[in-house]
Amino acid sequence: MFSFDDYRRMISAIQETGLSCSYREAMSKDSWIIMRHDVEYSVERAYELSKVERSMDFTSTFFFQWTNNSYNILSRRNMDMVKDMHERGEHIGLHFALNGLTDMDAIRKQIVKEAGILSEMFGFKVDTFSIHRPSPDVLRADLHFDNLINAYQDDFFTFNENTIPDTVLPVKYLSDANHIWRYGYPDKETLNAHKKVQILVHPFAWTRKGYDNFDNYRSLVREKYSVMIDSIDCECKDFSEYRDRFDTEVKLL
Repeated sequence: MFSFDDYRRMISAIQETGLSCSYREAMSKDSWIIMRHDVEYSVERAYELSKVERSMDFTSTFFFQWTNNSYNILSRRNMDMVKDMHERGEHIGLHFALNGLTDMDAIRKQIVKEAGILSEMFGFKVDTFSIHRPSPDVLRADLHFDNLINAYQDDFFTFNENTIPDTVLPVKYLSDANHIWRYGYPDKETLNAHKKVQILVHPFAWTRKGYDNFDNYRSLVREKYSVMIDSIDCECKDFSEYRDRFDTEVKLL
Protein backbone atom coordinates (compact mmCIF):
# COMPACT_ATOMS: atom_id res chain seq x y z
CA MET A 1 0.00 0.00 0.00
CA PHE A 2 3.01 2.34 0.28
CA SER A 3 4.74 1.78 -3.05
CA PHE A 4 5.15 4.32 -5.84
CA ASP A 5 2.65 2.36 -7.91
CA ASP A 6 0.11 2.71 -5.11
CA TYR A 7 0.81 6.42 -5.02
CA ARG A 8 0.27 6.69 -8.78
CA ARG A 9 -3.12 5.02 -8.40
CA MET A 10 -4.01 7.54 -5.70
CA ILE A 11 -3.00 10.44 -7.96
CA SER A 12 -5.09 9.00 -10.80
CA ALA A 13 -8.13 8.86 -8.54
CA ILE A 14 -7.60 12.50 -7.58
CA GLN A 15 -7.07 13.59 -11.18
CA GLU A 16 -10.31 11.94 -12.28
CA THR A 17 -12.25 14.24 -9.95
CA GLY A 18 -10.73 17.37 -11.52
CA LEU A 19 -10.68 18.94 -8.03
CA SER A 20 -6.97 18.98 -7.22
CA CYS A 21 -5.67 22.40 -6.23
CA SER A 22 -3.37 24.30 -3.88
CA TYR A 23 -4.42 25.86 -0.58
CA ARG A 24 -4.60 29.34 -2.07
CA GLU A 25 -6.63 28.12 -5.06
CA ALA A 26 -9.04 26.31 -2.72
CA MET A 27 -9.96 29.58 -1.01
CA SER A 28 -12.16 30.52 -3.98
CA LYS A 29 -13.66 27.08 -4.65
CA ASP A 30 -16.67 25.22 -3.25
CA SER A 31 -15.15 21.78 -3.87
CA TRP A 32 -11.50 20.78 -3.78
CA ILE A 33 -8.90 18.14 -2.98
CA ILE A 34 -5.58 19.23 -1.49
CA MET A 35 -2.60 16.89 -1.37
CA ARG A 36 -0.06 17.78 1.29
CA HIS A 37 3.27 16.32 2.41
CA ASP A 38 4.87 16.84 5.82
CA VAL A 39 8.57 16.03 5.40
CA GLU A 40 9.79 14.49 8.64
CA TYR A 41 13.07 12.61 8.10
CA SER A 42 14.22 12.66 4.50
CA VAL A 43 14.38 15.37 1.86
CA GLU A 44 15.59 12.67 -0.53
CA ARG A 45 12.35 10.69 -0.19
CA ALA A 46 10.28 13.84 -0.64
CA TYR A 47 12.24 14.58 -3.80
CA GLU A 48 11.67 11.06 -5.15
CA LEU A 49 7.95 11.31 -4.47
CA SER A 50 7.85 14.67 -6.25
CA LYS A 51 9.36 12.97 -9.32
CA VAL A 52 6.52 10.44 -9.23
CA GLU A 53 4.14 13.39 -9.27
CA ARG A 54 6.00 14.95 -12.19
CA SER A 55 5.56 11.72 -14.18
CA MET A 56 1.79 12.10 -13.63
CA ASP A 57 1.67 15.85 -14.41
CA PHE A 58 0.55 16.45 -10.83
CA THR A 59 1.64 18.95 -8.19
CA SER A 60 1.04 19.25 -4.47
CA THR A 61 2.42 21.02 -1.38
CA PHE A 62 5.57 19.89 0.44
CA PHE A 63 6.21 21.25 3.94
CA PHE A 64 9.81 21.24 5.21
CA GLN A 65 11.05 21.79 8.75
CA TRP A 66 13.48 24.53 9.69
CA THR A 67 14.39 22.72 12.92
CA ASN A 68 14.87 19.01 12.35
CA ASN A 69 17.37 16.52 13.76
CA SER A 70 17.24 14.30 10.67
CA TYR A 71 17.99 16.77 7.89
CA ASN A 72 19.39 20.25 7.33
CA ILE A 73 17.04 22.02 4.96
CA LEU A 74 19.71 24.62 4.18
CA SER A 75 22.43 22.20 3.12
CA ARG A 76 23.51 22.72 -0.48
CA ARG A 77 22.24 19.28 -1.51
CA ASN A 78 18.83 19.70 0.11
CA MET A 79 18.36 23.25 -1.14
CA ASP A 80 19.11 22.11 -4.69
CA MET A 81 16.41 19.44 -4.44
CA VAL A 82 13.83 21.80 -2.96
CA LYS A 83 14.55 24.50 -5.55
CA ASP A 84 14.18 21.95 -8.33
CA MET A 85 10.82 20.87 -6.90
CA HIS A 86 9.69 24.49 -6.76
CA GLU A 87 10.78 25.11 -10.36
CA ARG A 88 8.72 22.11 -11.45
CA GLY A 89 5.59 23.60 -9.91
CA GLU A 90 5.51 21.98 -6.48
CA HIS A 91 4.36 24.30 -3.70
CA ILE A 92 6.92 24.62 -0.89
CA GLY A 93 5.86 25.44 2.66
CA LEU A 94 7.11 25.47 6.25
CA HIS A 95 6.50 22.46 8.49
CA PHE A 96 6.55 24.24 11.83
CA ALA A 97 7.69 22.33 14.92
CA LEU A 98 6.37 23.75 18.19
CA ASN A 99 9.53 22.68 20.05
CA GLY A 100 7.83 23.15 23.41
CA LEU A 101 6.15 26.48 22.67
CA THR A 102 2.66 26.86 24.15
CA ASP A 103 2.10 30.63 24.19
CA MET A 104 0.07 31.49 21.09
CA ASP A 105 1.68 34.89 20.56
CA ALA A 106 5.14 33.31 20.70
CA ILE A 107 4.01 30.59 18.29
CA ARG A 108 2.66 33.18 15.85
CA LYS A 109 5.90 35.17 15.92
CA GLN A 110 8.04 32.08 15.41
CA ILE A 111 5.98 30.87 12.44
CA VAL A 112 6.35 34.26 10.73
CA LYS A 113 10.07 34.27 11.53
CA GLU A 114 10.77 30.79 10.16
CA ALA A 115 8.68 31.32 7.02
CA GLY A 116 10.63 34.54 6.43
CA ILE A 117 13.97 32.77 6.84
CA LEU A 118 13.05 30.06 4.34
CA SER A 119 11.73 32.65 1.89
CA GLU A 120 14.98 34.59 2.08
CA MET A 121 17.22 31.54 1.80
CA PHE A 122 15.35 29.88 -1.07
CA GLY A 123 14.68 33.05 -3.03
CA PHE A 124 10.93 32.47 -3.40
CA LYS A 125 7.96 33.21 -1.18
CA VAL A 126 7.12 30.59 1.45
CA ASP A 127 3.56 31.56 2.37
CA THR A 128 2.03 28.31 3.61
CA PHE A 129 2.71 26.26 6.73
CA SER A 130 1.60 23.13 8.52
CA ILE A 131 2.24 22.39 12.18
CA HIS A 132 4.20 19.33 13.22
CA ARG A 133 2.19 17.25 15.70
CA PRO A 134 -0.19 20.11 16.57
CA SER A 135 -1.56 20.12 20.09
CA PRO A 136 -5.33 20.38 20.67
CA ASP A 137 -4.75 23.91 21.98
CA VAL A 138 -3.08 24.97 18.73
CA LEU A 139 -5.82 23.39 16.61
CA ARG A 140 -8.47 24.97 18.79
CA ALA A 141 -6.82 28.39 18.35
CA ASP A 142 -7.38 28.18 14.57
CA LEU A 143 -4.39 30.38 13.75
CA HIS A 144 -4.97 32.84 10.89
CA PHE A 145 -2.44 35.22 9.35
CA ASP A 146 -2.72 38.04 6.82
CA ASN A 147 0.02 36.73 4.51
CA LEU A 148 0.41 33.08 5.54
CA ILE A 149 -1.91 30.12 5.02
CA ASN A 150 -2.24 27.57 7.80
CA ALA A 151 -2.98 24.03 6.58
CA TYR A 152 -4.96 23.56 9.80
CA GLN A 153 -7.05 26.75 9.65
CA ASP A 154 -10.79 26.16 9.51
CA ASP A 155 -10.92 26.70 5.73
CA PHE A 156 -9.00 23.44 5.23
CA PHE A 157 -9.40 21.44 8.43
CA THR A 158 -12.31 20.78 10.76
CA PHE A 159 -11.20 20.41 14.38
CA ASN A 160 -13.40 18.02 16.33
CA GLU A 161 -12.05 16.45 19.51
CA ASN A 162 -14.53 13.58 19.33
CA THR A 163 -13.89 12.54 15.73
CA ILE A 164 -14.19 8.87 14.81
CA PRO A 165 -13.66 7.37 11.33
CA ASP A 166 -17.34 7.72 10.39
CA THR A 167 -17.80 11.29 11.64
CA VAL A 168 -19.09 13.59 8.87
CA LEU A 169 -17.21 16.90 8.86
CA PRO A 170 -17.16 19.90 6.48
CA VAL A 171 -13.60 18.93 5.46
CA LYS A 172 -12.66 15.26 5.10
CA TYR A 173 -9.13 14.76 6.43
CA LEU A 174 -7.15 11.69 5.37
CA SER A 175 -3.70 10.87 6.73
CA ASP A 176 -1.21 8.01 6.40
CA ALA A 177 0.29 8.68 9.86
CA ASN A 178 2.10 5.71 11.42
CA HIS A 179 1.74 3.76 8.17
CA ILE A 180 -2.03 3.55 8.72
CA TRP A 181 -4.89 5.31 6.94
CA ARG A 182 -6.97 6.08 10.04
CA TYR A 183 -9.80 8.09 8.56
CA GLY A 184 -10.29 6.36 5.26
CA TYR A 185 -8.26 5.72 2.12
CA PRO A 186 -8.21 8.25 -0.76
CA ASP A 187 -9.82 6.01 -3.36
CA LYS A 188 -12.48 7.04 -5.88
CA GLU A 189 -15.38 6.21 -3.58
CA THR A 190 -14.03 8.26 -0.67
CA LEU A 191 -12.98 11.22 -2.81
CA ASN A 192 -16.34 11.41 -4.58
CA ALA A 193 -18.24 11.25 -1.29
CA HIS A 194 -16.92 14.59 -0.01
CA LYS A 195 -16.84 18.15 -1.37
CA LYS A 196 -13.66 19.13 0.45
CA VAL A 197 -10.76 16.76 1.13
CA GLN A 198 -7.29 17.35 2.56
CA ILE A 199 -4.85 14.44 2.22
CA LEU A 200 -1.69 14.25 4.31
CA VAL A 201 1.05 11.98 2.98
CA HIS A 202 4.41 11.52 4.74
CA PRO A 203 7.06 10.99 2.03
CA PHE A 204 9.37 8.91 4.25
CA ALA A 205 6.73 6.17 4.30
CA TRP A 206 6.71 5.74 0.51
CA THR A 207 9.27 3.84 -1.58
CA ARG A 208 9.54 2.30 -5.01
CA LYS A 209 8.90 -1.21 -3.66
CA GLY A 210 6.65 -0.41 -0.73
CA TYR A 211 7.37 -1.84 2.73
CA ASP A 212 5.59 -2.65 5.95
CA ASN A 213 6.27 -0.25 8.82
CA PHE A 214 9.34 -2.02 10.22
CA ASP A 215 11.05 -2.62 6.88
CA ASN A 216 10.34 0.93 5.85
CA TYR A 217 12.10 2.28 8.95
CA ARG A 218 14.98 -0.09 8.35
CA SER A 219 15.38 1.09 4.75
CA LEU A 220 15.18 4.72 5.90
CA VAL A 221 17.91 4.20 8.51
CA ARG A 222 20.08 2.53 5.85
CA GLU A 223 19.63 5.52 3.54
CA LYS A 224 20.44 8.06 6.25
CA TYR A 225 23.48 6.01 7.27
CA SER A 226 24.73 6.11 3.68
CA VAL A 227 24.23 9.88 3.50
CA MET A 228 26.33 10.29 6.65
CA ILE A 229 29.12 8.15 5.20
CA ASP A 230 29.14 10.20 2.00
CA SER A 231 29.21 13.43 3.99
CA ILE A 232 32.15 12.34 6.15
CA ASP A 233 34.02 11.03 3.13
CA CYS A 234 33.68 14.39 1.37
CA GLU A 235 34.93 16.34 4.38
CA CYS A 236 37.62 14.16 5.96
CA LYS A 237 40.65 12.98 4.00
CA ASP A 238 41.51 10.28 6.52
CA PHE A 239 38.11 8.57 6.24
CA SER A 240 38.74 6.90 2.87
CA GLU A 241 40.71 4.05 4.43
CA TYR A 242 37.66 3.11 6.51
CA ARG A 243 35.03 3.65 3.82
CA ASP A 244 34.80 0.03 2.68
CA ARG A 245 34.27 -1.20 6.23
CA PHE A 246 31.38 1.19 6.79
CA ASP A 247 29.83 0.34 3.42
CA THR A 248 29.83 -3.30 4.52
CA GLU A 249 27.99 -2.37 7.72
CA VAL A 250 25.34 -0.52 5.74
CA LYS A 251 24.59 -3.71 3.80
CA LEU A 252 23.99 -5.53 7.10
CA LEU A 253 21.32 -3.10 8.28
